[in-house]
Amino acid sequence: MRTIFAGLILTLTAFWLTPSQRVNEKAIGTELVASGTPYSPGVLVGDTLYISGLQGTDPSTHQLPAGFHQELRNCLENIGTVLKDSEMDYSNVVSVQIFLQDMNDFKEVNSAYTKYFRSPFPARTTVQVSKLSLGARIEIAAVAHR
Repeated sequence: MRTIFAGLILTLTAFWLTPSQRVNEKAIGTELVASGTPYSPGVLVGDTLYISGLQGTDPSTHQLPAGFHQELRNCLENIGTVLKDSEMDYSNVVSVQIFLQDMNDFKEVNSAYTKYFRSPFPARTTVQVSKLSLGARIEIAAVAHR
């Protein structure tokens, strides 16, 4: 019972902390999103980097390319930018979540994925979703640790 109570107290305390009270937290990769976008592409907390679901937008125009192949490549490169900004690389990634609009693109995703991630591969989840923001066909989120 004490363990449950202690866990509840810790959870509630973390929930009520204001951003200025959260120590060692840093927004990463803000150059990837348009000014005024209400999220951080990555948040570094200590040695753990939480990468938001990133799409395959062009970092300079914030627009999606016409073809899936380029969108997929941009998406993986955007993940790389956030990793690099945190002084990490793809080998630091421990978990990946892939959201596809069409599961028929799964084979192409796997082919590109192995060019960025090496064995031992991160834990991974891939799901098909009905719709992604901006009309994207893929979105990838990840967690990295150094």
